[in-house]
This record gives sequence, C-alpha cells and structure tokens, in this order.
Amino acid sequence: MTEGEGATEERPRLKEYEGEGITVTFEPRRCLHAAECVRGLPEVFDTARRPWVLPDAADPDRVAEVVRRCPSGALQYHHRPEDAVAEQPDSPTTVRRTPAGQLVVRGDLLVTGAHGDRHETRAMLCGCGASGNQPYCDHSGPCAEPDDDDVPEER
Repeated sequence: MTEGEGATEERPRLKEYEGEGITVTFEPRRCLHAAECVRGLPEVFDTARRPWVLPDAADPDRVAEVVRRCPSGALQYHHRPEDAVAEQPDSPTTVRRTPAGQLVVRGDLLVTGAHGDRHETRAMLCGCGASGNQPYCDHSGPCAEPDDDDVPEER
C-alpha cells in the first residue's frame, strides 16, 4: 500500500521544537509516558510548561542522548544545520518483548503502518493487537497493566 491508499486515519501529528544546535520532534500518539525525558533532563523536558520542550536549555549532545532513551520513538531529533547527521540506529538491531507483550525494537527499521513506510530507529510495537495506533503500542490492550509502565534499560 502506498501513502494515501486505503488510509482512513489522519496523518500522524508531529510537533517540532527548534533549537540552535538541535531540533526535537514529538509525536504525541506514540508517547507511552515512560518519562525518560523528564527524568533525564527536566530543564529541557517539563510537561507543566508550554512549550514543554526547550532544546536550547542543555547541550545538544546531552539532549540527543536523553531523546535516544525514549523507548517508543515518540521523541526524535536532528542536529543543525539541516544536512547534519540525524540519530544513528543501534547496531545490531534488537527486539525485546516486555512482560505485557509489547515489542521494543531498536535499530535500522522500516515500519509499515496506515500511512505507509516510515524509517525509524526506535519503536514500541503492539504485541496484543488491541492498539488503535497500529503497528505502534498505545496501551489500549493488556499492555496497559500498571506494573509495565517502566521499560527496563536496554542491555
């Protein structure tokens, strides 16, 4: 299926937060509230503030490091200038199933969904089939269990 064919949902909404040395993007529907960002750099990521992301509040390399902790891939980044290298995928690619059944995938990924193919470096994919944001997990099925809110660090 190509983009636009058979797609009845609206395109994913992406918010962009530009800084001098780094731009952070956020896709709200993919956020699973692991809170790696707010724990890692509260001066940059503060959900009580608008805008909630201030990329210039810390060194761009540190911001990138914390964004890479986001297990769902809801947060992404690219360095400035625009032609600079974006996030590099993990190698080798890893797939880990959480106790609730989600698939935590990191690497050089091509994920096919309702809006066609997307190149990804991190994703949390639905393992139970209940997600309304397929193929990504949205905690609408068994994976919404409270004891699975924290995703363990990658090994």
